[in-house]
Amino acid sequence: MKKFTGILIILWAMVHMPACAQDMDNEREWEPEDTEFYEPVPPVVEAEGGFMDPPSDAIILFDGSDFSAWQSANGDEVDWMLDEGEMTVMPGSGNIVTRDGFGSIQLYLEWKTPTEIDGDGQGRGNSGVFLQRRYEVQVLDSYENETYVNGMAGSIYKQYAPLVNAARPPGEWQTYNIIYEAPEFDDNDELVSPAYLTVFWNGVMIHNRTEVKGDTEYIGPADYSVHGNDGIMLQDHGDLVSFRNIWVRELDESPVWGHEGF
Repeated sequence: MKKFTGILIILWAMVHMPACAQDMDNEREWEPEDTEFYEPVPPVVEAEGGFMDPPSDAIILFDGSDFSAWQSANGDEVDWMLDEGEMTVMPGSGNIVTRDGFGSIQLYLEWKTPTEIDGDGQGRGNSGVFLQRRYEVQVLDSYENETYVNGMAGSIYKQYAPLVNAARPPGEWQTYNIIYEAPEFDDNDELVSPAYLTVFWNGVMIHNRTEVKGDTEYIGPADYSVHGNDGIMLQDHGDLVSFRNIWVRELDESPVWGHEGF
């Protein structure tokens, strides 16, 4: 009888522990370091390729000539620097976001961190690419620069480290080619399907249809908030990070996207 009672107690605990754990997570006081991890460290790989011209069906977001496809995150004009076909963060001016919103897309862009190294860890060439203003692929100088691995370049920030570190030295142009599948919500604002990210960094796959846990959070665990199509946002984190050759392809507009075939 005691053995049977013990089994019932264990079964009850197994059923109720997840809810209890979730309640504890909601009640705890989170610190930034609670969602940072340092191991395992992604191995370093050398990657020379990755540069792409836009295909004929691409929407050009930045060709080096102007900021016509962009606005500041608060709706004003862009105050970033524009020079020789590239845009560079104007520290303190704020994030910028595309004027148009998007759903599922292929996003391609080129970026570089400053040649002159100033700082270390998260304070070195920091920026970010936010899909639908919420889900961040980190931009950082990760060439011989240690930090928490789910915050290094190529990470889905504070969620997943990249499979490898394909960083080039400071001042060299690098590429992201991102396949983004937007989340879906039902009429009751419940999550039906999460977001997924596939990312190539300098031509090397670093995320393979990785399930996004929710909105990017600096403090505390990620969780979803209901939303529709939204813009692509580039972050002003106070560093002179530059971007060029930015374009997207709208996957939702493809007649075969999501088609299961025979």
